[in-house]
Amino acid sequence: MNDHSPTRTTRRQFLRQSTLAFGAVTLPSLVPASALGREGAVAPSERIVMAGIGLGGRGSYDLNVMLAQKDVQWVAVCDVLKERREAAKRTVDAKYGNRDCAMYRDLREMLAGRTDVDAVLIATGDRWHALAAIWAMRAGKDVYCEKPACLTMAQGRMVVDTARRYCRVYQTGAQRLSEPHHVFAIELARSGRLGPIHTVYADCRWRDGHRFDWLPAEPEPPREELDWDLFIGPSPWRPYNHGYLHSGWYHFYDFATDVAMWGAHTVAQALAGLDMTGVTSIEFEYGGPGATMVTRLSNGVKLVLYRTSGSVWAPCEYWHGACGERFEGPEGWAAAADGYSRTEVSSPSLLQDYDRVLADYTARTQRPLDHVRDFLDCVKSRRDPVANPEVMYRSMCICLAADIVGQLQRNLKFDLQRAEFVGDEEANRLRSRAMRAPYML
Repeated sequence: MNDHSPTRTTRRQFLRQSTLAFGAVTLPSLVPASALGREGAVAPSERIVMAGIGLGGRGSYDLNVMLAQKDVQWVAVCDVLKERREAAKRTVDAKYGNRDCAMYRDLREMLAGRTDVDAVLIATGDRWHALAAIWAMRAGKDVYCEKPACLTMAQGRMVVDTARRYCRVYQTGAQRLSEPHHVFAIELARSGRLGPIHTVYADCRWRDGHRFDWLPAEPEPPREELDWDLFIGPSPWRPYNHGYLHSGWYHFYDFATDVAMWGAHTVAQALAGLDMTGVTSIEFEYGGPGATMVTRLSNGVKLVLYRTSGSVWAPCEYWHGACGERFEGPEGWAAAADGYSRTEVSSPSLLQDYDRVLADYTARTQRPLDHVRDFLDCVKSRRDPVANPEVMYRSMCICLAADIVGQLQRNLKFDLQRAEFVGDEEANRLRSRAMRAPYML
């Protein structure tokens, strides 16, 4: 074999190959510790890959809360408003120190294309909550959906059925079910320390009107800036008007609910402290436009949907602050609302075991006193979160039934088991709304 044979290895080639081989052997030592789950980081195999749909207002708050979780990896954001999706992308990219977060205008494109996504946050306007959640679960995603979770009972039922059919984890954003001072009030009622509960109040503040008209047409912005068709989604077509933006849509029946605006939180809080296993029906007493509505459960408990207008911090005889609930029994009462450091009670003696009651709750339920963390833990364990589809559906049925009582302005009886009004076909027709094509279920 001569010196020019292609199989001969020169000294220079040997040194070069040896250097490459050494680099290949030692390369793993250059991998960041975070990629291996060291130094307090979570290994990629244990991370929950997330995306968000609707990231203004409440959605931007939720995004930041979830980004703070070590086992979450955010990869995509979706919003019909360009300024909001760009702002959300900046937030995500700043967290990870890169520019990798993808942006989408249309949730359908994101749900179909991002097979790497495990779970989605949905914080759109109310009209989109149920439809987006159902589409996401059909696409194999777990869902954290802001409240109110649906505009109609029919939509709520489909959320429940879809979660069950596709074995998806679903948490609605009734976060006070996981906050200590609310949990303590609920536990006092549930455990019997207040005696048999006879009355429970839920904050269902009136939000300054519920309009059935619509705003005049204005020139529509470019689609890239705002996709108006997607903004409206399943609601009836209405011409563009800037007054609908930035939560202006809240005041229009086409896009929102009434009682459920607050009741999606507080009715769920009230029901959590009651034994609902034997409750078959609820009777609603119409009290006038925007007035407090008294309801009576079939087990004899009086559920008061307490309403005031004006500021959410307006004085109230049952609690101070927003989103309050109050349980009353023969042994005393307990109440909680936003801004509390501890539950308010009728007697200081009820607070003596405050820490122990909360510790017993977390031990019994194996839930953290953190709503987002409860969701993420359930994504991993595949158990139901505290605000699971059934919890959402029952509380939303009561809120939406109250809306219908308000629309028809008469007393009604509602069958909780069948989710229908007793002997009132007009009321039963209002349990669903037409959905605009192609945004249909």
